[in-house]
Amino acid sequence: MEAPLLEVDNLTVTFPTPDGPATVVRGVSFTLAEREVFGVVGESGSGKSVTSLAMLGLLPPAAVVTGSARLRGTELLGLPARELDRVRGKDIAMIFQDPMTALNPVYRVGDQIAEAARAHNSGMSARDARKRAVEMLDLVGIPAAAERARAYPHQFSGGMRQRVMIAMAMVNDPAVLIADEPTTALDVTVQAQLLETLDRLREKLGISILLISHDLGVIAQLASRVMVMYAGRPVETGPTSALFGAPGMPYTRGLLASLPRVGERGHRLVPIPGQPPSMLSLTGGCPFEPRCERADAECSDEPALEPLGIDRFAACHHPLVGSPA
Repeated sequence: MEAPLLEVDNLTVTFPTPDGPATVVRGVSFTLAEREVFGVVGESGSGKSVTSLAMLGLLPPAAVVTGSARLRGTELLGLPARELDRVRGKDIAMIFQDPMTALNPVYRVGDQIAEAARAHNSGMSARDARKRAVEMLDLVGIPAAAERARAYPHQFSGGMRQRVMIAMAMVNDPAVLIADEPTTALDVTVQAQLLETLDRLREKLGISILLISHDLGVIAQLASRVMVMYAGRPVETGPTSALFGAPGMPYTRGLLASLPRVGERGHRLVPIPGQPPSMLSLTGGCPFEPRCERADAECSDEPALEPLGIDRFAACHHPLVGSPA
């Protein structure tokens, strides 16, 4: 079999706090294949974004990161800063969560994209970098790209700023694109357009995408495989259609039940009761146990991620596979 493009193995992240160490990512493992879109979904605070930032060495110095993250066999964790700088933005790029604040407000958008291009191409002239910036703006669907490259971020809508962020991330033809909540604060029409843009770029440029979102609809539209995270660890993984069609973990089922359904008049949303646990007060049992209607004495031990079928895994003592959500 062809080796995965990106391999993450037993990734763990711990932050010091006044109340003691908080392990916010607990043994995350997954692979990303060539040209694949792999989705990571979960509530806020589940460890999705911290996982991606840890891989790129973008966490504060106080964070303790262990495990492994290999891009084409090269270990990223612990890589010297100078070598990591050559990887970030070139081999692996990231679209950050908030397009409203991710761009520098005092520089033209074309200059910001051109700067990213020249950072990894020392022999590129300023003229060629500006030309490349216009090409990328055109590629992500911004009309009149040459003219808009001379505009400032405040002259763009939220959706157009996010397209600029995609153009900046793609300017050096990375192998992996990490899209962290790429549709945050955008209306559904703009969301659909951006997801279509990402999928078109994947097809045209052959990139692989790690798509992080709390929105299951976004994941379902683009990802072929998905990992559901809760309390800092994966609790269910598998092909998107199979996992969303018949989720095994009660938490996944709860996420799906809380979504509105098109065409089902009178359908009531069913919220998940309670709140996610504090990462400082995990008891060693199943973190979802206080919120789970199927919990019993067996759940006093945290379940391991166990096979449920072909390419399906769930961390649950009482999985629900076999019936639709």
